Amino acid sequence: MKKSLIALGVAMTFSQPVLAVDCSGIEAYQGKGEYTKDQQVTHQSNKFQCTVPGWCALDGPYEPGVGWASSNAWQDLGVCDAGTDTGGGTDTGGGTDTGGGTDTGGGTDTGGGTDTGGGTDTGGGTDTGGGTDSGGGTDTGGGTDTGGGTDTGGGTDTAGPSCDATEDWQANVAYGSGTVIDYQGELYQANWWTKGANPEQNSGPWQVWSKQGSCSTGTDTGGGDTGGGDTGGGDTGGGNTTDTPVTINGQLSVCGTKLCNEKQQPIQLKGMSSHGLQWYGWNNCLTEKSLDALAKDWQADVLRISLYVQEGGYETDPQGYTEQVNRLIAEAAERGMYALVDWHQLDPGDPNYNLTNAKRFFTDIANANKDRNNIIYDIANEPNKVSWDRIQSYSTEIIPVIRAIDPDAVVLVGTHGWASLGVSDGASYQDIVNNPVPFDNVMYTFHFYAASHDDYYRQQLTAASEVLPLFVTEFGTQTYTGDGNNDFVSAQAYLDILNNKQISWVNWNYSDDFRSGAVWQQSTCRNDGPWTEASLKPAGKWVREQMRK
Repeated sequence: MKKSLIALGVAMTFSQPVLAVDCSGIEAYQGKGEYTKDQQVTHQSNKFQCTVPGWCALDGPYEPGVGWASSNAWQDLGVCDAGTDTGGGTDTGGGTDTGGGTDTGGGTDTGGGTDTGGGTDTGGGTDTGGGTDSGGGTDTGGGTDTGGGTDTGGGTDTAGPSCDATEDWQANVAYGSGTVIDYQGELYQANWWTKGANPEQNSGPWQVWSKQGSCSTGTDTGGGDTGGGDTGGGDTGGGNTTDTPVTINGQLSVCGTKLCNEKQQPIQLKGMSSHGLQWYGWNNCLTEKSLDALAKDWQADVLRISLYVQEGGYETDPQGYTEQVNRLIAEAAERGMYALVDWHQLDPGDPNYNLTNAKRFFTDIANANKDRNNIIYDIANEPNKVSWDRIQSYSTEIIPVIRAIDPDAVVLVGTHGWASLGVSDGASYQDIVNNPVPFDNVMYTFHFYAASHDDYYRQQLTAASEVLPLFVTEFGTQTYTGDGNNDFVSAQAYLDILNNKQISWVNWNYSDDFRSGAVWQQSTCRNDGPWTEASLKPAGKWVREQMRK
């Protein structure tokens, strides 16, 4: 089924848009909403019809007429009639009003505000100067206000507009990215599409709402904007930058089958894996700028540091690679991310082959980082062509080495069949259930590649998650080689399971390797950027969107 859907998405072609279609009574696109097949929406003055419901419900690459995968999910039915009111407002100037506001100047009002100057009002505020107001505030100077504050010509907005100009939050209303609302006298800005998420309980840079301060104390003092207003052409956000995954969750532990924070609350981490450090490590694809992008733009919780043992890795320079791993753990900690230290043994598949080196490496890493609370140890990447009993025996040798130095850290154990819970070797997760690792604070790893691993793997993952604590330390949207066509339908089916079960995940890989599984376009690492969405391959754009949800 997934193959036919992909074929449909690639082969689907649409006729040229028909001009001047009637958009009366059609609701405006709301981002990550629930859309059914053939449901129609308006977006940016065009009318669209949903063709693949599962994809229509995804924002970003599937945004109608804008996202790079838009045509896979939506059929463009044409441009709305000039003067058509599709939101309930009044249109008197020839423009298009799709949000319920009043358009009197020829511009486009899609948010419910008033556009009197020819600009675009997408947030509910008032645009009187020709600029773009997408946050709910008032822009009278020509700049861009995306934060909810008041910009009158380059001043500083340090808190936000008054409560009188801001809507009260309502649980049954869907809010788009950048929307500013009032909740019990405080201003909050939506970081992405949301509905039903209480702002007070779901605020922070890593959550759906960013708190902007009291809505009754907004002031403009004459310089730049640091709180939620306009910085002269764009808004750089807000919120408390000290609220990071590590400061919020602290020392992790395993409670039952879940990964839990220091308050024993189940959590889900999302992040990226480096490629091999010998090829794409520190000062190559992992730089100050690229890690800033991963932590702040991607909003990653965890960086997996992938240290190959063979293939020009650890065994060629134990001291040098240990120092590099320590540096990357510190870089992750500096940005508030967890560091997942991956002993990337692959060939030979029996981890006992590298037992001596593993003991040396984990002794050195634990001694250097025992006082940190952001480290997770992954002691065997993808055991293969070896029984679970051999892997279990290896773990009883390595885990005591770590625990003697760093007793509180979570330890991950690779499962048989290339970390498939044994499935790829014709075995089963029951092997682990029958002979578990005899330590607490341990989780078992699962890897999948969406274009290669079918529904049977998902069934085994679901069943195993009921009895074993699992962590997906590697996955790709392509084939198991990390290359080939992306299967986003299968990948989404996996992530639906992981999100529902609160299973943490890490994607492969944060590099500019030529394969489709490397998220950055080639030469991005060599040029140290730009580390922006424009430099991402399709898989990178998709994974970034998933991480930011």
